[in-house]
Amino acid sequence: MKFTIKSEKPAEARTGCVILGVFEKHKLSPAAARFDKAAGGLLTRLVKDGEIDGTCGKTLIIHYPEGALCDRVMLVGCGKEGEFNEECFCKAVSSTAKAANACGATDAVSYLAELKVNKRDGYWKIRTLVEKTESTLFKPNGLKSSKNKNRKPLRSLGIHPGRTDGKQAARALKDGKALAGGVELARTLGNLPGNICTPSYLAAQARKLGRAWKTIKTSVLEEAAMKKLGMGSLLSVSRGSVEPAKLITLEYSGGKKGSKPVVLVGKGVTFDSGGISLKPGAAMDEMKFDMCGAASVLGTLQACAEMKIKLNVVGVIPTTENLPSDKATKPGDVVTSMSGKTIEILNTDAEGRLILCDALTYCRKFKPEVVVDIATLTGACVVALGHHTAAVLSNDDELAEELMTAGKTATDRAWQMPLWDVYQSALDSNFADIANIGGRAGTITAACFLSRFTKDYRWAHLDIAGVAWKSGKAKGATGRPVPLLTQFLLDRCAAR
Repeated sequence: MKFTIKSEKPAEARTGCVILGVFEKHKLSPAAARFDKAAGGLLTRLVKDGEIDGTCGKTLIIHYPEGALCDRVMLVGCGKEGEFNEECFCKAVSSTAKAANACGATDAVSYLAELKVNKRDGYWKIRTLVEKTESTLFKPNGLKSSKNKNRKPLRSLGIHPGRTDGKQAARALKDGKALAGGVELARTLGNLPGNICTPSYLAAQARKLGRAWKTIKTSVLEEAAMKKLGMGSLLSVSRGSVEPAKLITLEYSGGKKGSKPVVLVGKGVTFDSGGISLKPGAAMDEMKFDMCGAASVLGTLQACAEMKIKLNVVGVIPTTENLPSDKATKPGDVVTSMSGKTIEILNTDAEGRLILCDALTYCRKFKPEVVVDIATLTGACVVALGHHTAAVLSNDDELAEELMTAGKTATDRAWQMPLWDVYQSALDSNFADIANIGGRAGTITAACFLSRFTKDYRWAHLDIAGVAWKSGKAKGATGRPVPLLTQFLLDRCAAR
């Protein structure tokens, strides 16, 4: 999709479709009111006749409006004017992108960035408009022999910047494309089946990023090197598979030389059968999404490079399959992690924490400013927060607040759950330093497990099990939390 900044008046835009907002109670947006005047009151009549009631996200298309140069005008409901917020803006953008792509217009001009969104500036509106449009039009059909392409898809979108100055608008356009590209990479990788997206495939994608961007240096540790480092916990998960595990590192150098990096650690289980603690067969195909944490790190690093974010960022991705075999780790086995702590594995389906704990220990070598791990870790998180919100747990409340604030700005929300010492005893073991499961409060006890390996730095854990993919008819990876993570990094740049 091509995005440009357009300055024409609504009725003077020579385009396949002009996109305008309308609020409840027959209230036209300022741009719609200007168009209405040129069109002889056409929009006012349509609104008063009840053709569109202003409900957020509903659309109405009028062909060949008199008094205007466009082929179509699209009205989109924006809800109550005084309650128009980030969520409604995103819903309106997504609805118009879908409708414009289906109506036969190959180009359009949107005036939605003119609308007032509480506490959001023009940069945010333009960037979000680009990112949400691209996300809405994404199709996961890369492996289909017939792509069923729209004969006349939307190919370009002009954005009227309102009062946003040209320099800021251009930056928003560029950043929106970069963010959309990072989300698309994460979604594309997440949607690939386990027979294609193996640990070796993820390593190849990381190397590809390193070749594409001079600011990214990629390295990959093989199992022999991990064994020398003492990563017995990570390697206990890969034992059941013929696919070798990898530990991928991407170092993005955007900040001052020698400044401490932000380290992002992404869980990369490319298929999770549960191992010997085998999962039920229903919906097991969705366990290809168990590497969405890794995919989000790759997507975020790509966005960093394209935006030229002025920070040093390191991505660490432990990646493996988790399968049953005669060599697979068994419930009751005791393994030794890189930290030296011994772990009693009571359930081989609690494998994500086993690969993350060694990766978190490995992070110490980078002398990080902060570490954030991202993982589709627990079904309990879905029970607690559903499919709208990620969980954040941290040994530093300020860091947790940073992540939640970034999530709110990016409309990619997270919510803090407690990480209190009272939960730690659930991980007691008679035979090792720690057990890998802890009974109820599974999201919290999983984070308690990880916290044992993060004593040397500020750390936060994002459990994205409920938000990384969708099931049912709309099945597919979402690309979350690439928007949250990218905004988190942008906020840290701004704070400096």
